[in-house]
Amino acid sequence: MKINTPAFYVESENPWETVAEGVKRQITGYDVSIMMVKVAFETGGIGPIHQHYHSQTSYVVSGKFEVTINDEKKILQTGDAFYIEPNILHGAICLEAGMLIDVFSPIREDFI
Repeated sequence: MKINTPAFYVESENPWETVAEGVKRQITGYDVSIMMVKVAFETGGIGPIHQHYHSQTSYVVSGKFEVTINDEKKILQTGDAFYIEPNILHGAICLEAGMLIDVFSPIREDFI
């Protein structure tokens, strides 16, 4: 497994990966301790409820999302953000097409 990406990220040179209906991601950079990922959602796209041992913070670049962390739900839109502690159940439903920037620590090896 490669443990880092080049210093510069050029969107047109990096592939998108479809991860679910209406959801695709593009890895923008990582090393062994951190990873940043763009996640594009069509309206109705779902990031199902799940958990992982990584810390995660996410920024809403565009669109509107219903984000669930544990049993709490909140509607977030452009400019908002959220933080997820390790091993906490979380997920998102896209209410208006948009994009999230997810940052994980440590790296999500399952994404590579």
